[in-house]
Amino acid sequence: MKICSICHKISGTEEDHLDCKEMRRVELEADDVKEKLPEKLDMAKNADNLNLDIKAVLNHMTREKEKRLE
Repeated sequence: MKICSICHKISGTEEDHLDCKEMRRVELEADDVKEKLPEKLDMAKNADNLNLDIKAVLNHMTREKEKRLE
């Protein structure tokens, strides 16, 4: 038995809990997205350099966000 390094509870195996590992992976992905968000926003400001399909996706996402804010 071992103590999980993430939640600090007893683990029946010699490894961290699978749920804890997955939760940490998701948190790290979310942090990665937050770090890259300013870069993506800068790309959106200079839309002339983007492909048409990317422009369409950005327009769709903007409309969806505006609908949610109303």
